[in-house]
Amino acid sequence: MDKDTLLDWYRQMVLIRRFEERSDELYQLEGKIKGFLHLYIGQEAVAVGSIAARKAGDHIITAYRDHGHALAVGISANEVMAELMGKATGVVGGRGGSMHMASKARTFWGGYGIVGAHISLGVGLALAEKYKGSDAVCLCYFGDGATNIGYFHESLNMAAVWDLPIVFICENNKYGMGTSIEKASATHKMVDKAKAYNIPGKQIDGMDIFAVYEASQKAIAACRKGKGPQFLEMMTYRYQGHSIGDRTRYRPEGELDEWRDAKDPIATLQAHLLKEGVEEAELVAIDQEIMKEVDEAVQFSNESPLPAQDTLFDHIYPSNAEAN
Repeated sequence: MDKDTLLDWYRQMVLIRRFEERSDELYQLEGKIKGFLHLYIGQEAVAVGSIAARKAGDHIITAYRDHGHALAVGISANEVMAELMGKATGVVGGRGGSMHMASKARTFWGGYGIVGAHISLGVGLALAEKYKGSDAVCLCYFGDGATNIGYFHESLNMAAVWDLPIVFICENNKYGMGTSIEKASATHKMVDKAKAYNIPGKQIDGMDIFAVYEASQKAIAACRKGKGPQFLEMMTYRYQGHSIGDRTRYRPEGELDEWRDAKDPIATLQAHLLKEGVEEAELVAIDQEIMKEVDEAVQFSNESPLPAQDTLFDHIYPSNAEAN
């Protein structure tokens, strides 16, 4: 990969990391973010590497841990932060909050709060593209815990029966909420579940952005060639709890340190860049630029208005009484 591309990946991952760290502070210390908050710290390489492999018009749909994907598709930090604060300037006008971000212009459909349910929506997006005869592909992200849900199995079966252009991306971060894979799933390799539906699958090091990008490129290309759905199991690790308030007491002592010290995706890419001759000062400048961008996003959100009360019923289906 050329230097500019690698620096862009580095910038995106650092933006996600710093954005999420600041969001944690705004939630726990300042009380400016309400409701649920699921942070993406540690998993940055999955969203950045796989989304880098798509082209304009390809669909992205994910679950409730969606801030990283939103930033990776190009939604501004201002819009994402304002959405977290429920402001009118948020990407969906303050109506979605942390778990329900979307952007029609970027074919990014969220952000979905019901575990596993969005997988069927991803299949619907892929079916629409096949029906239209386009070469667009859907990238559908979900966690390991969602593979135990009925939606998952029904969706994989339908996608395989109809040879749909969808890449199922399982972000395997070892725990579904507070329960480990070993205690929740009869098979400990999520990619094996794809085999039941004759879907080609591969297990990937999700902490290595190069491996993520390469595997995503190949899977997307296979979809475009009409080879049907593909399955990627990205082995990754979330540094924070499932959501704010989860103190992760269920993790073995030292496990987090082992992952963070040996496989941190940002540190790994940073080491590669330095080895290839990028000056440390250039990376420091990016870090400083990102901190400024995040600070400006917070200021923008603080100064943004809440949605006006007279917009409460905008963008929703009317009741039968109103329709008549």
